[in-house]
Amino acid sequence: MIAAGIALAVIALVLALVVAVGLEPGPSPGEVAVSYELAWDRLDFDALWTLSGDELRDGRSRREFMADKREAYAGQRELAGLARDVQLDEVLRGSELAAVRTHVILQDGTTVRNQVQLALREGTWKVTGYHLEPDTSADHPSS
Repeated sequence: MIAAGIALAVIALVLALVVAVGLEPGPSPGEVAVSYELAWDRLDFDALWTLSGDELRDGRSRREFMADKREAYAGQRELAGLARDVQLDEVLRGSELAAVRTHVILQDGTTVRNQVQLALREGTWKVTGYHLEPDTSADHPSS
């Protein structure tokens, strides 16, 4: 009788954990956009693959994507570690699409703004487009 009660309690706890994990919304579009910016800054191609939608993978498998990126950036480590901070300027979120404007502050104090498009795929936000925005520093002085 006690063993049955313990087994029932364990089953109830496992079910509660499964429901709680299933209801967790995961990272927001803004968090994914910041992670994407930082992955580029670190030349972390594994993270880029994970955060990217099929549109940015160009039909390549994970292995092909990683090999192509490593080859393209071989000998260019100076392109890594340029960002001092990544901030969100604007997040426009619909039920399945989002657009995020990021503000990357570089080590030398200059800034770069990007537009990151995302789509909700199988419960996870994936980056589907990435565009450098025109320099508007004359219109908006850096803070």
